[in-house]
Amino acid sequence: MENIIKKAGVLVEAVPYIDKYRRKTFVIKYGGSILHDDVIRHRVLQDIVFLSYVGIRIILVHGGGPNISSRLRELGIEPEFHNGIRVTDEKTLEVVIKELDEINDQIVKELRSLKGDVTGLKGHENIVIVEKKKADRDLGFVGTITNIELKVLARHLRQGRITVVAPLGISMDRQPHNVNADEVASAIASSMRAEKFVLLTNVPGVMKDPKDPATLYSTLTKSEVEKLKKEGVISGGMIPKVDSCLEALAAGIPKAHIIDARMDRALLLEIFTDTGVGTQIVQN
Repeated sequence: MENIIKKAGVLVEAVPYIDKYRRKTFVIKYGGSILHDDVIRHRVLQDIVFLSYVGIRIILVHGGGPNISSRLRELGIEPEFHNGIRVTDEKTLEVVIKELDEINDQIVKELRSLKGDVTGLKGHENIVIVEKKKADRDLGFVGTITNIELKVLARHLRQGRITVVAPLGISMDRQPHNVNADEVASAIASSMRAEKFVLLTNVPGVMKDPKDPATLYSTLTKSEVEKLKKEGVISGGMIPKVDSCLEALAAGIPKAHIIDARMDRALLLEIFTDTGVGTQIVQN
């Protein structure tokens, strides 16, 4: 009975948050190794269906890096990266498109099995407009986002559909391009003026000591993030994560969150409880 009462208490605690966020848009980025763990993925998608059921409009941007690299190796092609960006020649682009298409289908299928109303957008809808990314070497078909076409996204959201987006862009000459999923999620969140931008990852959040979860920062301001970057506390793979959060905040989004998807019900705990479980980054 005590456990049942605790569950009821959690639901009551969630009511103000449900009221606050109903009909608001959340953009969630989900990728990396945690995307391919069946148990974690099932829990994450359950949470997303719940968010949709209480009236929150969800755009889910997925990645696919590990799948793409694995498929390339099967084809005898060694994946190549430059400053963290996948070099994407014509053959690699074919693999990127195929793998992202399959991942998108899988997520949509699983969301439907969980009774979610969902639409998958795979790139041919021409939502993410890009130009060729400039770098100190030719990266091939890698795009820098110049615009987000909002009409298709807005229509699906108005219809109450979870909208699953693959990180593919199209140039003005109709050439598909590979695009970093964090960049796509941040650009969509900014363009949609989303209420929240959420990065699901495989670490608890921003920590003073990366080896000690007890040093987690539950809340950081933009200026505090910049200070921690200069001090080297925020380093390595956490830098592009916080940078995409800062870009979203600069566009006027109130809060960005970095959440450990490995934690059971992490998404719901971060959104619907007073304490949260990850790192939220807020305006100064």
